[in-house]
Amino acid sequence: MDLTGFQWTREPESCKIDVDRIEIITKPHTDLWQRTYYHFQNDNAPVLQMETEEPYFSFVVKTEFAESHHRFDQCGVVMYLDSENWLKGSVEYENEEYQHLGSVVTNHGYSDWATTVIDASVKSMWYRLSRREDDYCIECSADGIRFRQMRICHMHKGKGRIRFGIYACSPEKSSFRAVFSAMQLLDCQWKAHDGQQPD
Repeated sequence: MDLTGFQWTREPESCKIDVDRIEIITKPHTDLWQRTYYHFQNDNAPVLQMETEEPYFSFVVKTEFAESHHRFDQCGVVMYLDSENWLKGSVEYENEEYQHLGSVVTNHGYSDWATTVIDASVKSMWYRLSRREDDYCIECSADGIRFRQMRICHMHKGKGRIRFGIYACSPEKSSFRAVFSAMQLLDCQWKAHDGQQPD
């Protein structure tokens, strides 16, 4: 995938971009979160994205996070429109026993967080972000072949021109190396619904 069209929304202090591989060293106290439950607003995570008006596509990326070691260390796929409208999918480190594989959807300045517990030994994950106009699907995979659904959502500002890509951050006092590779931009792999017809 040609990375020349990607631009930083916020650039990390340390990163390395090769033809097909990106490394980001996270900085402590960086995060994306808006209001819900914690009541604070964090909006300073490095985000590298490309723009598109294409209403139907899928974006695939492999993440590796062997060095993540502190609570909430994370890296993954993102669609960041502005500080109050974005979505992300990632594995967030919790402790030596388990992590949270999950997604956050933020509409109009309020975030949610949907998770499932996975073993702490998992140190890589593939993601596939798919778009059908202003509806989105995030999927994950252990091998880049068999993907399973994590989240379907609607983005209130997700129609027309959008930006999507990757991010990495360490919300607490930590830092780690996040590696992104095998990025692909594909025809939409999220098929149209074949069940009940729209009202």
